[in-house]
Amino acid sequence: MPTRQGYYMWDSFAAGVALSSMRHGETGGVNEFAELEYMNITVVTSNEPYGARDGSNPFFDGRATPKFGLQEGGVHSGHVQTGIRDAFCLVPGGNRSRRCEDGYTKELSGPEAVRVYVATRAKPNADKNSSLNREFFKSFLEVLNLPKNAGRFNISTQFPHYREILYKPDFRNVSRGKPVIFDIDMSPGDFVSLIYLLKEPREVIDLKAVLVSGNGWANIASIDIVYDVLHMMGRDDVLVGLGNTTSLGNPTLGCKNSYAIPHGSGGFIDSDTLYGLARSLPRSPRRYMSENLDHPERQQPHAYDVWQSIRKQLGPGEKIAVLTSGPLTNLANISLSDIDASSVIERVYVVGGHIRDSGHDKGNVFTVPSNRYAEFNMFLDPLAAKTILESSLNITLIPLTVQRKVASFEGILAALEQHTQHTPESKFVRGLISLLQKLQRKQKLYDHMDIFLGEVLGAVYMVQGSNLEPSVKVKPASIVANTTESTDGQIFARRMSANQLKILYNLNNGIYYNHLAKSLANNKQSAVVGSFEEQKAIWSRPQKQFMANIAKDMK
Repeated sequence: MPTRQGYYMWDSFAAGVALSSMRHGETGGVNEFAELEYMNITVVTSNEPYGARDGSNPFFDGRATPKFGLQEGGVHSGHVQTGIRDAFCLVPGGNRSRRCEDGYTKELSGPEAVRVYVATRAKPNADKNSSLNREFFKSFLEVLNLPKNAGRFNISTQFPHYREILYKPDFRNVSRGKPVIFDIDMSPGDFVSLIYLLKEPREVIDLKAVLVSGNGWANIASIDIVYDVLHMMGRDDVLVGLGNTTSLGNPTLGCKNSYAIPHGSGGFIDSDTLYGLARSLPRSPRRYMSENLDHPERQQPHAYDVWQSIRKQLGPGEKIAVLTSGPLTNLANISLSDIDASSVIERVYVVGGHIRDSGHDKGNVFTVPSNRYAEFNMFLDPLAAKTILESSLNITLIPLTVQRKVASFEGILAALEQHTQHTPESKFVRGLISLLQKLQRKQKLYDHMDIFLGEVLGAVYMVQGSNLEPSVKVKPASIVANTTESTDGQIFARRMSANQLKILYNLNNGIYYNHLAKSLANNKQSAVVGSFEEQKAIWSRPQKQFMANIAKDMK
């Protein structure tokens, strides 16, 4: 029915067709928006060759007579897809499931089909002079603009003093610290790390940009949460760039290993709303913008464009520290597109990876049982990991082993509780961590929640370094990439590897917890607007005095 640009209209079009049929009669009446006809259809539940027995079809396998009276040799009697990585369904030499048709709708004759009234074509607009090419589009816009049952509020009418304000620090007469780019995939630990970096003195850390992986732990539209955290902390000056939605070396819609991220259970859906806590953050005027070919200036900035912008801002001899806490897709794409990128990168701190050099500790890719020794950030884009970790960049690795040493709910919550002084950001972090702990205790599907706690170590170690009393070793390493799901993303310490990684193996846990808690509780560089409730109160009264106070606090 609609063109490629009109996919978003499908649901409303279906509603329009249904309402028209209700008004004019299911049969015999003329539908205003679609041509309808009776068809015999079924929903495909198996794949050719039909009648084959391989143990995948519960309607036929092991039964004397098929369930529900289904036909032997019919469209329901073949192989049933057993999962997204079902080998039967994969095209030879490819990574995606393309052979299987489970869930397709197919026209069929015989007893397995059902007679259904089907909308086969959207009716064109009767008005040939209209710019709208479908009759439904005209009706849709007319109904939306009817005064009757119109909405009572939008955000500017609900709040009489609503204003879109960007909060930016006054950097005049301020000595700015090391330029930092933070590359994340929007897992819960990433947001704790982001808040921590925004709390550290600007004379030490100068956060320039946040890059977001499009193939990581949350939907790309969740970038709004990044904007909201920056807005809360008065850092709307920090650029935000969105990376590719596919892993390195894969075509569009070819995310090779993203199937490993669960839906729910701490993955998608949960992370998309930061477990429901995103709504409590103040709302930033900056929002996610999808691709807009007509107005490219309005679309979401790309990670590479943000990198180029930051690079141009560097002074003579100035270099950038990069902290990654997700798949290495963004950094790999930058290094491949900008051949001189390494000349302005002082060091890369990589949160992730699991070194198979001794012991029998397993990785954390819990959704792929066959891969026992990979870590999620490496597994989600193994080729990008290989590109970066086996490059000439100066790399410090914060692997899974040392992350686990500080992944204690009790340790971090106890440190936060020791401080009688609390800031809006420390309260938010404590609420998030307490929620993750509660989910882990009560729900088996959330047993892995502590994996997000270790991610924060990367940010703290980048800032504090030797103050944490670390144990660091330099070792060569190689990464397995683009082989099979059972080995992808695994890291081996090998003498023959040319690269040398600085690997963090240990630290003083007590110093780590206390420093993190103290930083979050510090009143300096605290939240400008602490919550959405506070923001609503601001929008409900004149803002002259409030803005004067903000200007004073941000100097």
